[in-house]
Amino acid sequence: TLKPSEKPTILVAEDTESNFYLISTLLKKDYTILRARTGLEAVNLYRLNHPELILMDMRMPEMNGWEATRIIREQDPQIPIVALTAFAFDSDKSKTLEAGCNACLSKPIASLLLKQTIRELLE
Repeated sequence: TLKPSEKPTILVAEDTESNFYLISTLLKKDYTILRARTGLEAVNLYRLNHPELILMDMRMPEMNGWEATRIIREQDPQIPIVALTAFAFDSDKSKTLEAGCNACLSKPIASLLLKQTIRELLE
């Protein structure tokens, strides 16, 4: 549970520097940002830090976002996980929801939609 002065923590699993920079810039005022560069790192950082929400890139080295989401879901059915994907196909979207993501946003990320999605999931 958060103290009123604390910012919620968001784990951003994103291997591309420019994408992470954009997301971090958009969110760092209102949230504490943790970064994972691989799916495996995302799982480990989740276990160590128990963030309030995860932004999960689906295409990453070592372990993809689908696998990482499934592993985290087994341990925590409640945590909001938002898939970030450059692939806007419906098949990809349904694959992310089947893996356990609460929402799916396609890249390039629309800043207002990102912030709105996070606010809704954290309420």
